[in-house]
Amino acid sequence: MDWQKIAALGVVGVTAGLFLRAKWPRRKFRFDRDTHCGCGGADSTGSKTSILFSARKGGRARIIVKNN
Repeated sequence: MDWQKIAALGVVGVTAGLFLRAKWPRRKFRFDRDTHCGCGGADSTGSKTSILFSARKGGRARIIVKNN
């Protein structure tokens, strides 16, 4: 087998692998699980806050913090 056939089979193999990988969805990011810092447990603090980031092209960015 010459190098062109090996290269073509390699490209086909990588493409097939990417298609198979895309078939399963990625898991959602959770700060406390994925960063392992232990500080993402907002459940234990008692107060709930939400942060809203809003920006438009050419406009000024807004950050709104809501305490519930």
